[in-house]
Amino acid sequence: MLVKVLIKRQFKMEKLNEVIALLKKFRSDALNHTGYVCGETLIADGEPEKMMVISTWQSLDDWNNWKKSKTRIENEAMLKIFQEQPTEYTVYRPSAPTN
Repeated sequence: MLVKVLIKRQFKMEKLNEVIALLKKFRSDALNHTGYVCGETLIADGEPEKMMVISTWQSLDDWNNWKKSKTRIENEAMLKIFQEQPTEYTVYRPSAPTN
């Protein structure tokens, strides 16, 4: 079952160019990981230091395997240098039909 992962981050304003480059690398690396479907990066209107990545995975296991992967951990460490606050993660699943 597909899952969507919302990843919220707030970065230092003066480092946004570096952040954008790292996020592109992050997505490129995820493309090669089993279960990755797609992703997008959103920037808060009027607050470019606030970003949210929405990634879609074929399963929660696929997401968890990526989250624990060496590549992702290394990428996350590079991003952390530029962050103002800790990363927030929320996993969403499709809702069950209601009758």
